[in-house]
Amino acid sequence: MSLPPSTGDAPICSARGCRAPAEWALRWNNPRLHTADRRKTWLACADHRASLGDFLDARGFLREVAPLAGSPTLDG
Repeated sequence: MSLPPSTGDAPICSARGCRAPAEWALRWNNPRLHTADRRKTWLACADHRASLGDFLDARGFLREVAPLAGSPTLDG
């Protein structure tokens, strides 16, 4: 799994222009391009979790949304 560039040690949100720390991992694949077991990952902050998830889901790509390890989402 490859993650987007991060600032320091904290992974950042994959939404265009967002530099907020990521709290969620959106795992997806495009069945026309990827095998069924292959997963790509977009990271999302709390503000972009829904919009990134909706974008992937509308295309039938979204497979799983899970809290990102080490994020405040898991602590709360």
